Amino acid sequence: MSDVIAELAADTSVEGDAKPASPVQSTKQFSVYEATSQELIERSMAPIKKEFLCPPPPSRSGKQNDAADVRAPQSGLVQEKKSKRQLKRERREQSTINLCPQVARTEDVNSCQYKDKCRFNHDIEAFKAQKPDDIEGQCPFVASEMKCAYGLSCRFLGTHRDIAGNSDEKGKSEMNYFNKETQRLLWKNKMTFINADAKLKSLGLLGHAKKSNAAEENSVEKTQNGVNGTQPTEVAVDSAVSSEPTSEMIQDVDIPGPLEIEEVRPMKKAKPEDEENSKPGDVGGVNDGVKVEEEAKKNGFSTSKADVEDEDSIKIVETDSSLKLHPREKKKLIDFRDKLYLAPLTTVGNLPFRRLCKVLGADVTCGEMAMCTNLLQGQASEWALLRRHSSEDLFGVQICGSYPDTVSRTVELIDRECTVDFIDINMGCPIDMVVNKSAGSALLNKPLRMKNIVEVSSSIVETPITIKVRTAFFEGKNRIDSLIADIGNWGATAVTIHGRSRQQRYSKSADWDYIYQCTKNASTNLQVIGNGDVYSYLDWNKHKSDCPELSSCMIARGALIKPWIFTEIKEQRHWDITSGERLNIMKDFIRFGLQHWGSDTKGVETTRHFLLEWLSYTFRYIPVGLLDVIPQQINWRPPSYFGRDDLETLMMSESAGDWVRISEMLLGKVPEGFTFAPKHKSNAYDRAENG
Repeated sequence: MSDVIAELAADTSVEGDAKPASPVQSTKQFSVYEATSQELIERSMAPIKKEFLCPPPPSRSGKQNDAADVRAPQSGLVQEKKSKRQLKRERREQSTINLCPQVARTEDVNSCQYKDKCRFNHDIEAFKAQKPDDIEGQCPFVASEMKCAYGLSCRFLGTHRDIAGNSDEKGKSEMNYFNKETQRLLWKNKMTFINADAKLKSLGLLGHAKKSNAAEENSVEKTQNGVNGTQPTEVAVDSAVSSEPTSEMIQDVDIPGPLEIEEVRPMKKAKPEDEENSKPGDVGGVNDGVKVEEEAKKNGFSTSKADVEDEDSIKIVETDSSLKLHPREKKKLIDFRDKLYLAPLTTVGNLPFRRLCKVLGADVTCGEMAMCTNLLQGQASEWALLRRHSSEDLFGVQICGSYPDTVSRTVELIDRECTVDFIDINMGCPIDMVVNKSAGSALLNKPLRMKNIVEVSSSIVETPITIKVRTAFFEGKNRIDSLIADIGNWGATAVTIHGRSRQQRYSKSADWDYIYQCTKNASTNLQVIGNGDVYSYLDWNKHKSDCPELSSCMIARGALIKPWIFTEIKEQRHWDITSGERLNIMKDFIRFGLQHWGSDTKGVETTRHFLLEWLSYTFRYIPVGLLDVIPQQINWRPPSYFGRDDLETLMMSESAGDWVRISEMLLGKVPEGFTFAPKHKSNAYDRAENG
């Protein structure tokens, strides 16, 4: 899940590049160099073999304050956030170094259709004069027998050779590109959601009906805080959905006015005369009248005037329960049992990293968490999170929203625009920015809203709907065990339970006993997936043997620190991986990153950025050959130690400057004025003071 990234700072953050104080410095009675392995483990310290421990550092009592003074200005190393106007001005000033992509690809200055109006540079000689030196290595596209689409701007230009074919192989290997016509409709609020709006209206969740529903949610919330939480919830839920939809509801599926929610932009009425703006033959123009009508009919909703006029026939279809299909009866089948599931991970769980995990043995992958509001507003950067590679044979996307209307419309839109195997709804993200918008783990305090979100979303699409939750919002007030028996009836295919509350964050180990309890209480048609602290094949085996009813285990931080954990689980061994093998894995990530973000200067620096974000996790891995007790536990913190060779020592450094040096081994020197600060740490790097 995406909450892994944001909250890891609670147990990893350090100031600047300072090393954490060793037990020798902090506790005189305890020495890491004399302690036994058991004593170290009791203190959550890694039992490193004595021969790899660094000698005790000299006393620094008189130097610590000075060091703090030197590091104090380091907070300014990270560049201030620039406005869009500033960034646009800088792009104009650097226009001479930004060669037109069409000119770069064809090496013909007349090939650009925009001519003098193009915002890019067309001077090939001026571009070559200031272009950075080529990076050592081979062009990732040429290495994969593809024609490089970046031409003259490629940082591996010297390795190019004539290859038959064209440069659209990347488009063939990646899916779920954001269609421009769809984006235009979203920008202009002209996108219609026939299925979602009809279902929302039938449940009284559309438009102004949301006010009355909010009062019911508050009453259910108060009931949940009582002693008997399960039974009152069921009564409240039944009363909220007892009314059947009428023909009038089905006919008037357009939104009556601006929705009374903070999360979604006001939607305009869909006007038939606007249909000429859509291209009927366009593959991406899925919102034209014919397509929408087909989608509505497929899901049982009438859109034609003739059909709506026949009210009696509609009432028969809607009121006769014997003719209605339960949402689960029309779902595509998806089985998570015993599959290795890579969690959706913000920032680091990008497409190249998921490709890497697939190579290393992952079975199920899921895209980074995307906010429903941003998707409905047509933000291209948010839609990029839904991109899928052809190697991801079992792939899902994760979305996060606050209200049933926002989430259900997003689900319908994704089902219409993207090729995915399941859609996961995040109900466990602990980040304040998400919780303050009543999304993520805030939904754990709104069980009726949880039900409405899942019920509406699962009933309007055939794509399986899964959810991800934590044990509760507040510690000691577990709610999921009271809801787990009903979640399957809501229409969810699977639920992932992270064994911590939102209040707990990462302060304690995951409560797997509670996960087992919830799994045994779940209905037989609901797959339960556990999540939390899986860091070796022994952890995987233990959870599966302790609770056979558990479908699978989701792997999050374990995959960030050592993505070869999937190989270890499949081969049932502890992999004492060498520094050379780890470097080769990083090379694979670089190759995947350059193919995804591009082999020009911009693509190289984007790949470098995400490599550094990943390295801010991998340094926590302790090689098996250095441990007195195996396997390493995810909460162990090592004393000061060194590796079996210089590269291994470099890889285990917690200094951002050393991470940058590793990136320079793979992607060449960093540009002038380069800065880097991991999203989840205060550790930062700049060339002048931390090089």
